[in-house]
Amino acid sequence: MAFEVCMPQLGLTMEEGTVSQWIKHEGDAVKTGDVLLEITTDKLTNEVTSEHDGVLLKIVAQEGEDIPVKGLLCYVGQPGEAVGDAPAAAAAASHAVNRAVYRPSHRQDM
Repeated sequence: MAFEVCMPQLGLTMEEGTVSQWIKHEGDAVKTGDVLLEITTDKLTNEVTSEHDGVLLKIVAQEGEDIPVKGLLCYVGQPGEAVGDAPAAAAAASHAVNRAVYRPSHRQDM
């Protein structure tokens, strides 16, 4: 089974990150803890590591692209596995639809 690698939330206010550089490329073998790519936010640059052993099957988010938190970056799985064709933009749209907005009420029931 292929695993999705998604944009992590690196801070409470982080909404998106930019793919700075892919360290691994499609077809490369990866082990748990291997650095897959570097992402940049308005405050820092960080590495995204693999949580699974396998092969980098497909890169969805390209270098320079802004991806929302939980947006799809790539797939890691076993060689020859089929993966979805969902582009990063579709993942971003899906995330935006599912995101709830918290608006505190200013009631004074005391």
